[in-house]
Amino acid sequence: MGLVKTSMPSPVGVLKLVASDVGLVAVLWPEDDPKRVRLEEAREDDSHVVLRKAVAQLEEYFAGKRREFELPLDARGTEFQKLVWEQLLAIPYGETRSYGELAARLGKPTASRAVGAANGRNPLSIVVPCHRVIGTSGALTGFAGGLETKRVLLELEGISIPGQKPLF
Repeated sequence: MGLVKTSMPSPVGVLKLVASDVGLVAVLWPEDDPKRVRLEEAREDDSHVVLRKAVAQLEEYFAGKRREFELPLDARGTEFQKLVWEQLLAIPYGETRSYGELAARLGKPTASRAVGAANGRNPLSIVVPCHRVIGTSGALTGFAGGLETKRVLLELEGISIPGQKPLF
């Protein structure tokens, strides 16, 4: 059937959601670089069941009423990227991990840069919580949605970043 898409307003801007008949394929940022997540053309379909569920669950997340997503996912990437994204799903709401910690969990303790690159290609922002990955020093590091968006998401989950004035 191909891909379908919809858009939804959120506290971090208008998000673009993309789905297949298998599951959610992408949650993209307002200013997302089209080269970061390469997908075939999608047609507009606000009524697609996966997209409706994704919008509802993201609204609950932003309202502070949802900590985990219950959506079928159809992540598209390399085998290594998918392994990294599985590790992201294991990071509990309200907690962070460093790139080095994720690399160690994968049994590749020297692969923190490769983990960072795979994290940066995560097509399922927020749902697969790449925003919960920070630098070893505790500093906010690269994020496709922008560091201010990353900070907003972390603070929404009750995580304060040292040296940063809370937004809420």
